[in-house]
Amino acid sequence: MAFPDFFAEVPALKLHDGLAQLLGASDDGVIEYHYADAVRLAGHSCPTVAGGWLSARAGLRHLYGVELPERGGISVYLNDAENAGVTGVIGQVLTLVTGAAAKNGFNGLGGRQVRSNLLHYAQGDVAGVRFKRNDTGAEVEIEIDTGTVSGDPMMRPLMQLTMTGQADAAQRREFGRLWQDRVRRLLIDHADDPAVVKVRVFA
Repeated sequence: MAFPDFFAEVPALKLHDGLAQLLGASDDGVIEYHYADAVRLAGHSCPTVAGGWLSARAGLRHLYGVELPERGGISVYLNDAENAGVTGVIGQVLTLVTGAAAKNGFNGLGGRQVRSNLLHYAQGDVAGVRFKRNDTGAEVEIEIDTGTVSGDPMMRPLMQLTMTGQADAAQRREFGRLWQDRVRRLLIDHADDPAVVKVRVFA
């Protein structure tokens, strides 16, 4: 599979995973996740997947600073039910990066390295995504506004042609190119834009 070139330009997220180290999957437990990993998981690249990635990036940066984040040491809270809109897609990206899983996650070894019940849906009071360090209790809420980065005006007519089966091969390729260009701008040009990535730190 040949991904768009910009995927490689998106900064990787590096974490320490005690479970990976314990079970010998990584000698030092350090694992790097790339945006392409999120795309492989979701099966596509879109503003929602990009938004989940940016949420994880911002949440980890604000909770850990220069420290290496601890995968599996973070609880994640989402406002809506997992089957509401794109919430489930965002949740999958967050599980990939943070290790936080819902009820179907790993139950641990002797009470250690538990991943289940760290991802919480249907909270009702969360703007975006709330991340909590389980060791210190520090919390941060990240809200992604993808609407501030608009798509090319040609996307709408090309999408209509594509979805109705009227687009030719060149039009389908152009639609895909324009779609990914918006994703690129979100992930690279606006990754630190406070109008896109809104941060609320809890005292």
